[in-house]
Amino acid sequence: MGFAYDFDWGVLWRQPYGIWLLQGLWLTIKIGFLGWIIAFFWGILIGTLRVTPWRWLRFFASAYTEIFRNIPFLVQLFFWYYAGPMLFGETFGRQINQIVGLNFYVAVLALGLYTASRVAEHMRAGFASISPDQYQAVLSTGMTQYQMYRYVIIPYALRIITPPLTTEFLTIFKNSSVAMTIGVAELTFMSYRIDAETFHGLEATTGAMAIYLVLGLTVVRVMSIVENRFKIPGMVGR
Repeated sequence: MGFAYDFDWGVLWRQPYGIWLLQGLWLTIKIGFLGWIIAFFWGILIGTLRVTPWRWLRFFASAYTEIFRNIPFLVQLFFWYYAGPMLFGETFGRQINQIVGLNFYVAVLALGLYTASRVAEHMRAGFASISPDQYQAVLSTGMTQYQMYRYVIIPYALRIITPPLTTEFLTIFKNSSVAMTIGVAELTFMSYRIDAETFHGLEATTGAMAIYLVLGLTVVRVMSIVENRFKIPGMVGR
C-alpha cells in the first residue's frame, strides 16, 4: 500500500492559520530589529574598545567577544532565560520570572548580545584595514583619541564593513527562530502550531520557509541600497 498525503495549501491562508503566520512574522521582525539595535551599537562599542590604547578595556572587550562568539546561541538563550534571573538573587529573580512576556525580552537581549560579539569582530577587522598613517593624520589635526574614533575612524570603518554587516543583519532574523525553544510565538513556532492543529506540517513549514525567503531577500535589497549609498569611492561593491 502506498502512502497518500492529502495536500491542502489553503491552510496557509485559512483562518485562523493565516493570521497565526502573520502574527509570527510580526514577532520575528520585532525580535530581529530590536536585537539588531542592541547588536549594532553594543558591537561598535566593544569592537572599538578592542583597539584602544588602554589594556584593561582591550582585555574586557576581547573576553566578551570570545565568550559570546564561541558559545552556541541556543546555550546562551537557555542560560539567560532559565539561569539569568537567579543572578539577581532569589527574591528579585522570582519577580523577574513573573514579568509578562519575559521570554520575548530574553530572546531580544540574548540575540542582541550574541550578535554584538560578531559585529565587534567585524569592527576590529575594519579598524585593522585602515592605514596607520590615517590614524596619525587625524591625531595631527589636534583631535583627541575619543574625537578621532567618533568623527573619523568609526564612520570610515563602518563603510568598509557594510557587506559583512549585511550578512549579520540577515542572520539575526534567521537566528530569531531559535526563540521558539523558550516559547516565543515567532514564525517557526507558529508553523509548528499549525502542524499540530491541522497535521499539515509540509504546507506550514513550506509557507514559513517562503516567508523567511521573502524577508531575507527584502533585507538584502535594503542593505544593498545602504551599501551603494555609503560605499567608499574606488572600492568594489555589489
